[in-house]
Amino acid sequence: MKKTVEKQYNQLFKVKEKYGRSQFGLMSNQVWNEDPKRIIFTLARYKFVSKMLNSTDRVLEIGCADAFGTRIVKQAVKKIDVSDFDQVFLEDSKLINKNKWNFNCYYHDFVKDGPFKKKNYDAIYSLDVLEHIKPNQEKKFIININKSLSKKGVAIYGIPSLESQKYASYQSKIGHVNCQSGDDFKKSLSKFYEKVFLFSMNDEVVHTGFYPMAHYLLALCCYKK
Repeated sequence: MKKTVEKQYNQLFKVKEKYGRSQFGLMSNQVWNEDPKRIIFTLARYKFVSKMLNSTDRVLEIGCADAFGTRIVKQAVKKIDVSDFDQVFLEDSKLINKNKWNFNCYYHDFVKDGPFKKKNYDAIYSLDVLEHIKPNQEKKFIININKSLSKKGVAIYGIPSLESQKYASYQSKIGHVNCQSGDDFKKSLSKFYEKVFLFSMNDEVVHTGFYPMAHYLLALCCYKK
């Protein structure tokens, strides 16, 4: 067996033997190979969610894709389920999240399929999904989410800002049909929640700065109507 110069790092081989080598999912693999710094931005959003939902009992992620960042939230909450409307990504997520990082993956379309079959989650979050929901379907999407949320549950939504779209890639622009400016985003969500706390984000930094200069928006929503 190989040994490192500093003996404390021999633990690395034991972890490799126990868990094997980690791999990227389909979506995270593309990012890592074409624009690796963007992995940091994505994972920072998951860290924000993990901090907001720390110690929460039952959590659901909507639109998990390959669920590469989900384990950051799993590390902080008691139980997490994930869902997506694309079976390809769900199958892929099962390949990269094994052993202690395993979680239940469900196929579900919150526009077409109605509320989730497992209800009363204490928290639901959805990152980089709402911008893919057509404006005329946004109401149905959020209502079905709220029907899956407990009475005192919280929801977190994250979307690229409308102002950021002139810098977005061609691949991103194809699917982005509902990006919003900060004030409009908060106003829209306030139709469904009594309290909406809106945060700006630039690169991996989350802050309370000027919305029109934000590349990304994160909304923490409480007390569903």
